[in-house]
Amino acid sequence: MDGARPNEEARPLRRDAERNRRLIVEAGREVFAARGLAATLNDVAHHAGVGVGTVYRKFPDKQALADAVFAGELGEIAALAARAAAEDDAFAAFGTFLTTSFARAATNRGLREMMRGGGTGAAGVARARTEIAAHCTALVARAHAQGTLRKDVTAADIPSIAAMLDTVMPPPGAPPSETWRRWLAILLDGLRAPEH
Repeated sequence: MDGARPNEEARPLRRDAERNRRLIVEAGREVFAARGLAATLNDVAHHAGVGVGTVYRKFPDKQALADAVFAGELGEIAALAARAAAEDDAFAAFGTFLTTSFARAATNRGLREMMRGGGTGAAGVARARTEIAAHCTALVARAHAQGTLRKDVTAADIPSIAAMLDTVMPPPGAPPSETWRRWLAILLDGLRAPEH
């Protein structure tokens, strides 16, 4: 009976440790979104309401936390791409996917900085990027098959579109702006097949 007691006491600690990890990752998402990649683990710890030692026990450095945060962010974008690839009207789904993805980036300084810098080498980030690319390739192929997307447009053009829109998104500290939506609408008109 005494032998079972340490295991019973250990269980809440494991749950508490996992809760702390989730709390830190969520705080990291919010802090990186607001302050960008220059934010420190101290900033994240303060935002999470935990000691910086707790953060370091879960993540040895800021890169490890950024990897976890952006693997999650890109995983959510991959899920958006998967839903878009399953829609009946591929061109409309393409437009919706771009609009939704860029709306996330417009309010997430860290995500934009990470995308500009080429991202991280983390396995989760790489896996999410691969998933996004695969879904976008399928979406573009379907739009071509439906005759609604210009034939010379490829999934490889999407990062260039993102880079163009990034230039009209507000810089850090600037007032919010929706200018990028107008430019995306213009770009989508140019991407549509001439007969549509």
